[in-house]
Amino acid sequence: MVFFCILDFLTCTLRVTIKTKNKMQKIILLLFIVGITVSCAPEQKTEMTHEVVLNSIGYDTSVDGTKMPLYGGSMSTIELVENYVKAHNDRDLEAIRNINAVENFKVWDATGQVIEGSDAHIAFLTEWFAQTNPQWKGNYVIANEYTDKEGQLQQWVTSGYDLTFTEGGTEVKVNQVLDALIVNGKIQMFYVNQRIMTPNE
Repeated sequence: MVFFCILDFLTCTLRVTIKTKNKMQKIILLLFIVGITVSCAPEQKTEMTHEVVLNSIGYDTSVDGTKMPLYGGSMSTIELVENYVKAHNDRDLEAIRNINAVENFKVWDATGQVIEGSDAHIAFLTEWFAQTNPQWKGNYVIANEYTDKEGQLQQWVTSGYDLTFTEGGTEVKVNQVLDALIVNGKIQMFYVNQRIMTPNE
């Protein structure tokens, strides 16, 4: 196709050149021929490929010391933890139970106590809520995940809170960090670390 386009216009060029002595007309004609020749060339389609590259945001260390890269996690796990903390502030024990994993639920609390099972957790909260009236104010929530050595996806949410509660008639303020493992849309277990806040915080 391109060959016939070129041949056709070269023939026209020769005819016009014979009749024309003006150099400017020849230049214009030549530019016109080049433009037509290019337009006759078949269109080439270029396929763009996009490669997704995950950027590590840190690492998790296994029991044997292996470092496994951490990546940003799903926003759905953040929403789950936000709902969980809201249920604590609202004293909604049924909502808390529904977010807890049905089997093998576990909590490592900031005082060193380990709570095993959702029933034991609800019983602990029922008494603690009545005695201390705790309220959490959220500071940050970060979703992260990694694939362990067995090929299982581990989804964690790390979140920070200012917790205010009453102990022995005195108001206490602590800063808490919660690390929660999410499995199948439920909180499987979580760790709580805390420090007493300074008067100026």
